[in-house]
Amino acid sequence: MTLGAPGPMMIRGVGGDRPITRQQIRPGTMRRILPYAKPYRWRLVLLLAAGSLEATSIAANPLLLKFLIDDGILKENTRLVVVVASVVAALALLDAFLGIAQRMLSARFGEQIIYDLRTRVFAHVQRQPIAFFTRAQTGSLVSRLNTDVIEAQQAMSQLLTVLVSSALSLVLVIVTMFYLSWVVTIVVLALVPCFMLPARVVGRRLQRYAREGMQLNAEMSTMMNERFNVAGAILVKLYGEPETESRQFEDRAARVRDINVRTAVYGRVFFVAMTMVASLATAAVYGIGGVLVIHDDFQLGTLAAFAVLLNRLYGPINQLSNIQLNVLTALVSFDRVFEVLDLRPLVAERPGAIALPSASSAAPEIEFDEVSFRYPTADEVSLASLESIALPSAERTGSTAMVLDRISFRAPAGKLTALVGHSGAGKSTITHLVSRLYDPIAGTVWIDGHDLRDLTLKSLRDTVGVVTQDAHMFHDTIGRNLAYAKPDATDEEIVRACQGAQIWNLISALPHGLDTVVGDRGYRLSGGEKQRLALARLLLKAPSIVVLDEATAHLDSESEAAVQRALKSALAGRTSLVIAHRLSTIREADQILVIDAGGVREQGSHEDLLAAGGLYAELYFTQFAGQATDSVDDRVGA
Repeated sequence: MTLGAPGPMMIRGVGGDRPITRQQIRPGTMRRILPYAKPYRWRLVLLLAAGSLEATSIAANPLLLKFLIDDGILKENTRLVVVVASVVAALALLDAFLGIAQRMLSARFGEQIIYDLRTRVFAHVQRQPIAFFTRAQTGSLVSRLNTDVIEAQQAMSQLLTVLVSSALSLVLVIVTMFYLSWVVTIVVLALVPCFMLPARVVGRRLQRYAREGMQLNAEMSTMMNERFNVAGAILVKLYGEPETESRQFEDRAARVRDINVRTAVYGRVFFVAMTMVASLATAAVYGIGGVLVIHDDFQLGTLAAFAVLLNRLYGPINQLSNIQLNVLTALVSFDRVFEVLDLRPLVAERPGAIALPSASSAAPEIEFDEVSFRYPTADEVSLASLESIALPSAERTGSTAMVLDRISFRAPAGKLTALVGHSGAGKSTITHLVSRLYDPIAGTVWIDGHDLRDLTLKSLRDTVGVVTQDAHMFHDTIGRNLAYAKPDATDEEIVRACQGAQIWNLISALPHGLDTVVGDRGYRLSGGEKQRLALARLLLKAPSIVVLDEATAHLDSESEAAVQRALKSALAGRTSLVIAHRLSTIREADQILVIDAGGVREQGSHEDLLAAGGLYAELYFTQFAGQATDSVDDRVGA
């Protein structure tokens, strides 16, 4: 059983699971956004000030045009024409400067929000239980961290920039229009409600399309992530058909294309509706204003100023209407991010937690006292929208089977305890609880008389070292992969750890030595080489408790013999829990625990348990007898 296995397999249904396509934004989302802007309020004040000055410039230009025509050109006042032209030029320069300042402040403000959200989501995801990662799709998680955060930031920065500038511009333009002619202004404003209806109708559709588009993009990203790593590529080449994979990807890409087309069409419908209303208003101003000019009730400059003001009026209204769409997009994105942040870590450090002594101190004793455990349900650890495939409601919320049932035992300090049993008996679950990847639902796990839940997570991680059957390697150098266990390790310490794991001869023969890149998930290495590197990483960490979860499973006989010699000295004086299918490993144990149906069925030494003729003897003759014969044959052959 590999690390993080969630117990009994759940077969997912393909029925509609409402949370996956939930359209409604949760209450309180807007209120939760504001704290992210609060630390940068002074930057925001400067941004709003720049927007206010820009709005003033927008309202001033039409008045200058009126004076230029009525008091300058028509009255042949050359001096006034020059002055007005100079003021217009100065305002143009000021407007350009304010535009740059706004963009700079907006970019800094927005990027800082991206940074804060990304780092918080990343840190929060790191605190989720292993069961979360067995359910959530990588592409969906990456989409929340990248696409959704960026969408939220862009919509929010545009919202703040446009809101102040457009709102103030709108007020100043309306005041100026009333100053010029209240009659024409009332006619123009009567058409404003026509702007609101398209925004309301189209906005609802675009909100739904925004959420669907994000979900479809996440599903497409997941498929690419799964097929573009080495393991996925090998699986497709050996078992799949490239044409089938391409058709499946084309289907997902087509759904993304279609939702984007619908979004673009509805956005264009909204724009056309706005343009039609603006055109009607322009026609009304030209008609009414032209008649007033003919009857000398309106000056030509006033009509020209009104025409410019009309564009300045419906521009902000259009932008404010678009803001509604931006707000909806931002709320959808923030809501998806907050969904992840609202996931509750199942393992958390208690207030006032104490630290265990350092790993250099005496090896501690491990005790399980009436411990019961079941793996969490889907709703306890994940989101349906992160899994993409619907799970029936009963399976999402119902209890999972009990894996450990009131199990009690002691692993003596400085001794090697082997765990054996049928697959699914609960052996790996015991190791998960020792390293506190999960907490028991009842009972207590003790280390030297300390409840694990009363210890700081850092001191516990420093005390417990784990090597699993599937030794994971990052796409980095050998040296950095090893130093992950001890970032301040010297080259000499790394070399000694590699020598202890019987892999230094291989590393030193490589052209780049410790600087050799191992490839995606270590696929440039064989299974045995990865296992020995994982053991070297363990030796470098030098914990006082060692957990080996079938850690020698991928080693050939020669490599295993070398590693067994290294482990025998490396584990001396350390408390060790070993899950193994190798008889040679089990025979070295100071005690053997036979795990069955979530409890300790038998306990003792290899010889005593064989003599008892119980479950261990049955396992021995079905699983280990061949290994014993091989060992005898090897000795005879030698």
